[in-house]
Amino acid sequence: MLRLLMAFFMAVSLPALAQRDFLTTYEIERIREAQEPNDRLRLYTQFARQRLDQIQSLLKEDKPGRAVMVHELLEQYTEIIDAIDTVADDALRKNLDISAGMKAVSEAEKQMLAVLEKINESKPKDMSRYEFALATAIDTTRDSLEAAAEDLGKRTEEVLAREAREEKEREALMQPKDVEEKRAREAKAAEEKKRKPTLLRKGETIKKK
Repeated sequence: MLRLLMAFFMAVSLPALAQRDFLTTYEIERIREAQEPNDRLRLYTQFARQRLDQIQSLLKEDKPGRAVMVHELLEQYTEIIDAIDTVADDALRKNLDISAGMKAVSEAEKQMLAVLEKINESKPKDMSRYEFALATAIDTTRDSLEAAAEDLGKRTEEVLAREAREEKEREALMQPKDVEEKRAREAKAAEEKKRKPTLLRKGETIKKK
């Protein structure tokens, strides 16, 4: 429910939020350099940990403006967790092995969820200023952790099923002519992919080193 409310808030506040990045310039460059999904998952996990470390540090001292900084860091943290799920789903859609990355994510999210819950239980005196952001971060982490612990084969099936369902919904909003043209382009692309030249003989495969 919290994630749905957050999605609504994001939708109505998009123009303002579009100008704010949840990663630093340095972090964005590191993500761009990490082409392999397992590496990206580890990087995003590292960035999420850093946000929580900063939050914990801020909560040790009652300083002016603390609540604003904690709120912003919690929002950044939540965006990073969402990015982890996006990277994972995209990799599974492409049939890539992300078992190593998901193991790192699962272990980290267990620890991070415990930190967030401890903050919630401690009830800092300025918590009302970032209570919703904290609740959203907890809810998002729980959902992500549940997905990370799921069998990758089953999760892949769910990702593909969701993608097919969303595709049907998009086509339902299109004109019949546009749907036909779209499917024709997809069929052509699939045929060209099959005809892609290869130096391998029939039945021959590339041996992995």
